[in-house]
Amino acid sequence: MKILHEKVDGIFGYRQMTLHMNRKFEEELNHKRIYRLMKVAGLRSVIRVKKKQYKRSTPQHVAENILDREFTAEKPNEKWVTDVTEFKYGQSKKAYLSAIRDLYDGSIVSYVLGHSNNNQLVFKTLDQATVLLDGEHPLIHSDRGFQYTSKGFKRKIDAAKMTQSMSRVGRCIDNGPMESFWGTLKCEKYYLHQYKTFEELSLAIGEYIHFYNYDRYQKRLNGLSPMEYRAKAA
Repeated sequence: MKILHEKVDGIFGYRQMTLHMNRKFEEELNHKRIYRLMKVAGLRSVIRVKKKQYKRSTPQHVAENILDREFTAEKPNEKWVTDVTEFKYGQSKKAYLSAIRDLYDGSIVSYVLGHSNNNQLVFKTLDQATVLLDGEHPLIHSDRGFQYTSKGFKRKIDAAKMTQSMSRVGRCIDNGPMESFWGTLKCEKYYLHQYKTFEELSLAIGEYIHFYNYDRYQKRLNGLSPMEYRAKAA
């Protein structure tokens, strides 16, 4: 069963596995037995996995959409956008990437890759970004994820004297630049390779973000990379 699971890249559930096992061994193995053995061996289909039902939590703090899709900035550290996205590696293991992007030049100011999508992932990303500030107090925009509506995040925002902005419910376009970066990262790096371990994935993401900030030239930045454009502003 393990050999077959690897051969088909993990797409078989217990029904397909039963059909193939019966044909291979010319027996009538019971699907319940196959289901039990797959569970014991930790084998599960990578597709059509039932999503867990999560209870919606009541936001502790909600901010207005102050950014209002004004995705341009006049100077560095004036407007930041942030979000968390999910990656898979190995046998359907998950990792979560939190990042903050500056709307002035599109650079990634800070990022943290973790095993869990929790408050600490987002808080650490914000801490990494705020220590780079030199008297600036950016507006920071996010969706209404539980991390961003928490009292802990609000305390950090207030301590840094930053202004908080949030997308409207169900309006991904309100955080378009961050969604755009996730798409670029996944198309130009993540989807082109398979990652067996968290370390491999972490190294690849780190390499790509460095490339994006320093070596990926952009037409809207007059053919410069984000960090080159940022340096000219300084």
